[in-house]
Amino acid sequence: MAALEPRTGRVYVDGTIGGGGHAEALLERSSPAGRLLGCDLDPTAVSAAAARLGRFAGRFEIRSGNFADLSGWIPAGSSDGVLLDLGVSSHQLDCARRGFSFRVDGPLDMRLDQRRGDTAADLVNNWPVTELARIFRELGEERRAWRVARAVEWERRRTPFRTTRQLADLVERVAPRGGQGIHPATRVFQALRMAVNDELGSLRLGLDAAWAVLKPGGRLAVISFHSGEDRVVKRFGQALAREYEVTGDADIPEWRRPRASLLAWVNRGPVAPSAAEVASNPRARSARLRVMEKLG
Repeated sequence: MAALEPRTGRVYVDGTIGGGGHAEALLERSSPAGRLLGCDLDPTAVSAAAARLGRFAGRFEIRSGNFADLSGWIPAGSSDGVLLDLGVSSHQLDCARRGFSFRVDGPLDMRLDQRRGDTAADLVNNWPVTELARIFRELGEERRAWRVARAVEWERRRTPFRTTRQLADLVERVAPRGGQGIHPATRVFQALRMAVNDELGSLRLGLDAAWAVLKPGGRLAVISFHSGEDRVVKRFGQALAREYEVTGDADIPEWRRPRASLLAWVNRGPVAPSAAEVASNPRARSARLRVMEKLG
């Protein structure tokens, strides 16, 4: 809230409405005339948030959809602040039937929108071992990616994977904890969730869409929980903060063209949770907040 500085009469966007906690805070602090536009891939989150925000009737609009599509329904340059809180919510993690967690056994699903797309079981049972190893390594940062992928390939020949516990138990057998603080299946589950929902692809598109709907002087706040996500956000900001532009992906000095910076960082680096916050909410331990302001 300190970064977005909500005020009455202004328009804010929550691209990951979740349980509505951030949206509620934005509406409270922008009373009596601030407005909020929000969306979420999970239709159950949209319903829950709408119920939670009922007392602000007339001041908000929530849609079911991906934040990558924000610029398709929000006018360009119309918003004073945009918030993206990446990953999944505690409610989704704690709901066994969603398949995001192995603490309680449930179907190996992991789709944010359960109405469409492949499930985690589809990926685990059908993807080539090379692709499984790649996502375990790149998205989950799992050092034993190949060992786990080969074990999955061997196991699925005998019995297809259907439940979260079935997969978690296999990972624990082939990649024991060995003194680590987290369960050995944590990174594998993270990788599958990100692949199922194409989270990095959505993030890249979503950053562009969020930037398009912001007014000059508006702020974009992004909370990430994964180093790959944080790198995408950081590089997005760095490219817009430069006083030059380049053609293509390669930054070759001879090809640079001068231009004014389009972005200013509000904080010099990512904002991490305090020790007190982590103590009261352990799931916040890996959170990183980056805030940028649109110039010009």
